[in-house]
Amino acid sequence: MTALEKRRYTEEEYLELERESDNKHEFYGGEVFAMAGGTRTHALICHNVDVRLGVQILERPCQIYGSDMRLKVEATGLQTYPDLSGLCVEPRFSSQTEDTLLNPSFIIEVLSKSTQDYDKDEKFRQYRMIPSLLEYVMISQHEVYAEHYLRQGEGEWLARFYSKLENTFKLESTLCTLELGQIYWKVALEG
Repeated sequence: MTALEKRRYTEEEYLELERESDNKHEFYGGEVFAMAGGTRTHALICHNVDVRLGVQILERPCQIYGSDMRLKVEATGLQTYPDLSGLCVEPRFSSQTEDTLLNPSFIIEVLSKSTQDYDKDEKFRQYRMIPSLLEYVMISQHEVYAEHYLRQGEGEWLARFYSKLENTFKLESTLCTLELGQIYWKVALEG
């Protein structure tokens, strides 16, 4: 990600810019960063996960949001667009426009080579500051691989790693299961 313009923006300026823009931008520390476009593989993985979760929550009070839903980490001010996020409680938004979610139960990011270090390190460090967040999942678009982090207590996260198409794991916050074979359905890995 690159800074939009080398100047400091207020949150209000960022939101005004963002609500009028055709492109997505991340906001942190007064800087606005253009977000990279996705690939076919990225889009397929996001779609596959969204469909699998969507079918399982039909009769539950859960909601799943795609990458058009902005998320704000209140503790740090980071505003970004995760690939998928969701919750099974009443959503909280930062304004009446309901375009910035504050209380996700889970976040899923599909990793690209250009953002994977950021998603695994700095972004996850900030996501962990969201009190409602129970799970963080990172899915590779270059190999069959997923990391699933489950909050255990204050500052404690259980990490699980999956690398076989037959591996299945449960999103505890939604009671939904995901199988890597379904996540990578019709996906030609980029290598």
